[in-house]
Amino acid sequence: MVGRSNVGKSSLINKLASRKGLAQVSKTPGRTRVINLFSLAKPGDEPVTPMSIVEHGVVDLPGYGYAAVSKKEKSGWPAMIESYLMKRESLSMLFVLVDGEIGPTKLDLQMLDWLRHHERPHMVVATKADKVRPSKLPGRRRDVSRACYLDPDDVFWVSVTSDLGVDALRRAVRALLIHG
Repeated sequence: MVGRSNVGKSSLINKLASRKGLAQVSKTPGRTRVINLFSLAKPGDEPVTPMSIVEHGVVDLPGYGYAAVSKKEKSGWPAMIESYLMKRESLSMLFVLVDGEIGPTKLDLQMLDWLRHHERPHMVVATKADKVRPSKLPGRRRDVSRACYLDPDDVFWVSVTSDLGVDALRRAVRALLIHG
């Protein structure tokens, strides 16, 4: 999971895992400061277990954009993230989270361009779908997908508050983890 600070990466991981508090959530941008790895358990086991090293799992990367941390600390994040994205051979899919209410930012579009340039597999997830009025949602879906150069059906729309789209995304993540 990658996206700007406070787009809801940690909240979405918690929702996908059906476990509150697994990934640290904060209203303060920049709380995720290291690469956090989580492994999905097999059916019948605990839904998710944090681990330091996993071959298959879900990863919460530090956000880009504003973060309430020192410039020195934040300056190391791009190299750390880029190294992870380029060298992690088991990376089967990167979920780029964009704020569904405001649409993709310049930094989101730069991330998508970088991923396409480096041929890294990715999907776009529009978070905070509950904040878009139902009457505006079809237009918002169209605008977000166009900005990302995707078809509207190629963007997952989710809300951790209302559970909209969470089951579909959960199925997609599990399928990737099981089948690579």
